[in-house]
Amino acid sequence: MVNKKAIPFAMGIIFTFIVAVAGYLLAALPGLHLLGPLACAIILAIIYRQIAGYPEKIRSGVQFSSQKLLRFAIILFGLKLNIDTVLHQGLGLLARDILTILFSIGLTLLIAKWLKADMQLALLLGIGTGVCGAAAIAAVSPILKAKEEDSAIGAGIIALVGTIFAVGYTVLLQFLPISATQYGIWSGVSLHEIAHVALAAEPAGKDALAIALLAKLGRVLLLVPLSFILVYWMKRREKQSGGTQTKVSFPWFLLGFIAMSLFGSYVLGNYIHLSNQLLAFISFLTSFLLTMAMTGLGLNVHLKGLKEKALRPLLAMGITSILLAIATYFSV
Repeated sequence: MVNKKAIPFAMGIIFTFIVAVAGYLLAALPGLHLLGPLACAIILAIIYRQIAGYPEKIRSGVQFSSQKLLRFAIILFGLKLNIDTVLHQGLGLLARDILTILFSIGLTLLIAKWLKADMQLALLLGIGTGVCGAAAIAAVSPILKAKEEDSAIGAGIIALVGTIFAVGYTVLLQFLPISATQYGIWSGVSLHEIAHVALAAEPAGKDALAIALLAKLGRVLLLVPLSFILVYWMKRREKQSGGTQTKVSFPWFLLGFIAMSLFGSYVLGNYIHLSNQLLAFISFLTSFLLTMAMTGLGLNVHLKGLKEKALRPLLAMGITSILLAIATYFSV
């Protein structure tokens, strides 16, 4: 007997697969090749959400693609990362990541206060901008005791703004006088979601994408200490000591990414030899899985869901994102 939950789960994965294929077909058209399949897929998903709404019946499968497949694809991308680059760039990237988080949270709150915006929502957006988008908002919302509505609006804003910036980066790529590695660093330390970083960096080549993911994953890793800092801060604010500490999930896929980069740098080619065809297939599979994940990200963008209370926090976060992009560009 077929499990009733298995059918919508499978249909959700098939849905993201179809959109990914459509993204690749669109990217083959003249002009759209500049955006690439990742951007085309997420644009299709956004359009679908505005017309047909979120496909609730197959949510489990869609979320599997946007979360689990995304992390698996990132682990596979470790094969493309030369560990020698990490040894030369890793500590510097982590320092940049720390500055990005401090800059994003501090400036967003400062502008939000000046605009008399909702500070709770502004804090969520500052954390999402500085760390890792909607995932960071979801992680810190219980700690900050944020309203579910604020968390949902914050995630939607991050998806929308991050998508606009990522697509904008791919367009600017053609005109920027910087190397692929510099572009990858810029993308990794300034864009919002992991998927946004992958979306922007992929058109610049595998080296740019690998270093971009390394920079971005450093920010993901920093979510853990940031969460504990927020727990401590919230406890300090509470007049009563009855609050419970929120468990913070460790981003284990970060370890997988590093392990695969070590494997690809020192084992493949030295002790294990794979054919060029197989390596090319793994590379294509990685990109295709990322494209499927774009569907889930695009489906989270609900333009009508941006209520009036979100406009000022959105403005504060937008200004911060622009200044962060400019500052990090000139720092690379």
